[in-house]
Amino acid sequence: MAGPKLAPGLSRSEGVLPGQLIERAITAGYVDAGRFKIPPENVQPASLDLRLGETAYRIRCSFLAGRDRVQAKLEEYTLDEIDLRRGAMLEVGHPYLVELKERLHLPEGLRGKANPKSSTGRVDVFTRVVTDHSERFDEIANGYDGALYLEVVPLSFAVRVREDLTLNQLRLAIGRPTLSDTDIREVHERQPLLYREDLPVPTSELILSDGLFLRLDLRGDEHGRVGYSARENAPLLDLGRFGEIDPEAFWNPVVHEPGNRLVLSPNKFYLLMSDDAVSVPADLAAEMTAYDPTSGELRTHYAGFFDPGFGFDPAGEFRGSRAALEVRAHDVPFMIEHGQTVCKLTFERMLEAPDILYGPSIGSSYQRQGETLSRHFRRARA
Repeated sequence: MAGPKLAPGLSRSEGVLPGQLIERAITAGYVDAGRFKIPPENVQPASLDLRLGETAYRIRCSFLAGRDRVQAKLEEYTLDEIDLRRGAMLEVGHPYLVELKERLHLPEGLRGKANPKSSTGRVDVFTRVVTDHSERFDEIANGYDGALYLEVVPLSFAVRVREDLTLNQLRLAIGRPTLSDTDIREVHERQPLLYREDLPVPTSELILSDGLFLRLDLRGDEHGRVGYSARENAPLLDLGRFGEIDPEAFWNPVVHEPGNRLVLSPNKFYLLMSDDAVSVPADLAAEMTAYDPTSGELRTHYAGFFDPGFGFDPAGEFRGSRAALEVRAHDVPFMIEHGQTVCKLTFERMLEAPDILYGPSIGSSYQRQGETLSRHFRRARA
């Protein structure tokens, strides 16, 4: 049977849906939450925050549904069921699967992509969406009709989660509106996408290969601090608390070596920052993609969405916001240097500009950020 047709306003050209069209998609029934109402504040400039449901399943291994439904796999791989209505602890290194409250009933032509929220990646909680009859994580096929499940794996800290907590986001798009490297150069010449020390990076200095690479900052502050590394044996981290948790129990400050370099310890989680400042104009959306150098020794660990307006100020009072980088070396110590490329941004066109851009007016936490820690923590003293 053919799926529903695209609602009016959603059938033009190619592009990512902005917040006002996500709201229209909810009204059209493409996204619903059954007996639960989707909070208006969960609609972001180019994405929708997805909520944990009532039950988490501790599973013995990660899996993709393939030809099956996720529920069929759960019956085989579930070790325990955990009630999230009053909150529960998820242990380090164990995979859990949670059915999200939001479900999709997409018409043909409308597809989805999921990513962890920035605050989720910054506490080293690995998440990815699993759907029925799929062999890909985080990719929601054109016309998908069914439930969404979130795999959650805490990697550094045991975490406390609860029903309705939002750990990841959904982006909806028509077609494949990805900018080519040539497109990125042309956009940057009209409206700079990358700044260094408040000046546009010269087009000739952009590093492009199916996306725009960012350089690493290892100069740090006046004390030589360049970021943080996760402490071992930290206390329980409550992901429902914001702005009040003492960071010292969870993070060690990281100071660079002479020569503005740093040796990463194997499998330790680091929070660092880009040297370049990113500016995403209103007609574009961006995504940080996981990146492995050819050597395979280093990984920027999480993908993530950059909404229209991140680092962008129409009034020109600031130029770009630096990106937080979640970094992990693999099996051997690995040396990184100031200015090294460690992550890549891809850009997509918006179907139309959002009515409201990313920024403090909608409670965005990381505009003009000078700190890598997530919004769960009190800001550390310099």
